[in-house]
Amino acid sequence: MMDAASTLGDVTDQLVGVFDDPKILIGVPLALLGAVFMSFGAQYQHRGVQKVERLTHVNGGSGLTGAQLANLLRRPSWVAGTAMLGLAIVCQLAALSFAPLILVQPLGAISLVITTLLNARISGHHPTKRSIGAIALCVGGIFLFVTIAAVYATETPVSDRQLLTVLVILAVVVVVLGGLWVWLRRRTNALFYIASAGMIYGFVATLAKVVISRIQHGEFEWLTVLCVVALVAGTAVGAYFVQTAYASGPPDLVIAGLTVIDPIVAIVIGLAVLHEAATAPWGAFVGFAVAGALAIAGVFQLARYHPQIVSDSQEIPIPRGSDASSGTGSTRITEAVAKVWPDPPVRNRDQSSPR
Repeated sequence: MMDAASTLGDVTDQLVGVFDDPKILIGVPLALLGAVFMSFGAQYQHRGVQKVERLTHVNGGSGLTGAQLANLLRRPSWVAGTAMLGLAIVCQLAALSFAPLILVQPLGAISLVITTLLNARISGHHPTKRSIGAIALCVGGIFLFVTIAAVYATETPVSDRQLLTVLVILAVVVVVLGGLWVWLRRRTNALFYIASAGMIYGFVATLAKVVISRIQHGEFEWLTVLCVVALVAGTAVGAYFVQTAYASGPPDLVIAGLTVIDPIVAIVIGLAVLHEAATAPWGAFVGFAVAGALAIAGVFQLARYHPQIVSDSQEIPIPRGSDASSGTGSTRITEAVAKVWPDPPVRNRDQSSPR
């Protein structure tokens, strides 16, 4: 019992001691401000995408067309949302210059709560108990990440070999996701685009952190330039997937996926490649795994029980009766009965009782 109490006291001292670093005290508020900008930016971009879909009469769920992308630039709501997301990125990059990557990234989960409240007010689809439980899983899992990362996160110089490893893995991920999109684009849903954008943005955040660190140390050589090119390309690909996700699902589902998958990928890179938690005990890695499982489960639950998704699925027009070119279930039964009894007698309510 005394050993457990001593261990808990050590962890508490470490957690409190982390926030004595003035850099982290600057980085955390910047990350939180970026989360606020992300919430409003996502809502405005989602509104712009939905408007363009209505104007062009083309469903963007399987991928936005070139004409739709051009129309987005003429939508004030989308442009305003993009500007807000730009401010969110600036805040995040500034936060990364003050605090470790695996501490800054998970704080974006705050934007999920804000986006949920905004979307409920605008769309009229108020959260249900199941959707609130899913959001709690997302936020709880991510904040468990933050707690563990705050105790054990350490920054180490990134070698050229580590940086090349990150770039190669990113290239493989982009090629694989691009191939899956071309092959399955007619059968994909919002979760595919959300997961794809989240994975790519996890690499983008890592590259941004590396570029900032190298510039701060005066190391701007060909490898840093290659990182900048990969960062810009990854941001563009991820942005396309995000816009398509807005055409397939509500904004708070998109933010939920991004705020969970993005930091998980960034943290895995930080742990496996950049060794930002090299001194952490095995129990910390178990904690990372449990927190990640909780957060990912929350995303899947939200995708299943989100009130707007449930409402939209109930409003899908289903052809019935003679209007259906082909039927199943009760429609086929109705057609079979009609062949046997084509003109059944109909009794009006006025004739239901003798006069």
